[in-house]
Amino acid sequence: MGLMRYSTGAALAAVLLAGSAHGQTAPSPAPAQPPAAGALNPAAEEAPARQAAEPQFEMADGIVATVNDRIITGYDLRQRMLMLIASSQVQPTQENLPAIQQAALNALIEDQLKAGELAQFADQLQVTDADVDEEIAAMAQSSGTTPQAYLDYLRQGGIQPDAFRQNMRTDIGWSRLVGGRFGSRARPTPAQVDQEMRRLNQAASQPQYLIGEIYIEAARVGGQQAAMNGAQQLVQQIIQGAPFQAVARQFSAAPSAAARVPGDAGWLVKGSVQPALQTVFDQLQPGQLSNPIAVDGGVYIIYMRDKRDGAAASLVSMKQVMVQLPETATEAQVAEATRTLEGLRQGLTCDNILSQARATQGVLGADLGESDVGDLAPQFQQFARTGEIGTVSTPIRTPLGLHLVALCGRRVGGPEAPSRQQVEGRLRSQNLQVLERRYLRDLRNDALIEFK
Repeated sequence: MGLMRYSTGAALAAVLLAGSAHGQTAPSPAPAQPPAAGALNPAAEEAPARQAAEPQFEMADGIVATVNDRIITGYDLRQRMLMLIASSQVQPTQENLPAIQQAALNALIEDQLKAGELAQFADQLQVTDADVDEEIAAMAQSSGTTPQAYLDYLRQGGIQPDAFRQNMRTDIGWSRLVGGRFGSRARPTPAQVDQEMRRLNQAASQPQYLIGEIYIEAARVGGQQAAMNGAQQLVQQIIQGAPFQAVARQFSAAPSAAARVPGDAGWLVKGSVQPALQTVFDQLQPGQLSNPIAVDGGVYIIYMRDKRDGAAASLVSMKQVMVQLPETATEAQVAEATRTLEGLRQGLTCDNILSQARATQGVLGADLGESDVGDLAPQFQQFARTGEIGTVSTPIRTPLGLHLVALCGRRVGGPEAPSRQQVEGRLRSQNLQVLERRYLRDLRNDALIEFK
């Protein structure tokens, strides 16, 4: 985890590091770049935040902007710039300071929108000093230090504790408001969880990529060329040591920016992403960071954390009924067994297949349990891979006899395979992020924002 956990809704603005690209006309063609920009140092994510002198930049203390009559001062803006620099560990330069300032201003605007909304629920949503202390303690612990040392570090970088605590107070209240307002709506239905489980199972045998992502949205940064310029500067900062997760938390417009591990897009299946991204996925090696990748609407930076040919095993639960037949059985014997099984097949389910077998003369039933598809008899594998859960196969001939097989369950095996509870939690988190972004977007569209 990086230095700070505060909300990054505004950093999604990602006017970031675009420098003077605003207002440019049609971009000139850029020379083709190799897919990989370089390799990351994984230890950068675990290393303590770099102690650095307070960045030197001047800013007047007057009013910078108003948001529905709530003011933002130059002092507020400077404090937020310092927080953004400290949390992302992007080193400020003369070229990127204007863009850091714009990202910080956007963050403050969204903070004021949040504060205005929270004021309407002041009686129900009270954030105490103890709540703020608890959050700071958790942040300090995740950084391997004490709360006092953590605040001292911020103070050395020019960040005043009062400004930082107010930022925490707003974020804690906002998180509670969003959770209380949208928590029930964000919960996925059983059908949605089933659909996601099926998708994961179907993807089990496909090549997969464990991806870190940063997405710069062109519409929020002044155009596609501005997004490309900003992404290129971020790539350089990450290669030089800025932690990928911290940069993703502050500058990415992808939903993964707010994930438990910021920027973590998880395992993605071959063919499930845009062609431009798929091409880079295929060429990057684990540990490599991509050069900026232009797509419709923005620019991606990809960190290839790992790759695999396919997720572990595909496991199926099966039950069967069979008529024993030797390999030397005549066509007449096979035909008779087929008529017997076809007569049973229409009414069979996973629940009654064994009891029906016991009640039918000359038919044997068995619970085959859970097996790796690859370990099944070759005659069963096709149905195990393609059959729908709860269906019963047509008669299948093996050296032992003639079989009807019921497919009663399927799941991805292996240590990486998510449980149903994990899938449900991930879907709920994704849904909540979408609802939160929509809520904040609507507040901003309805707001009166004036710049001084």
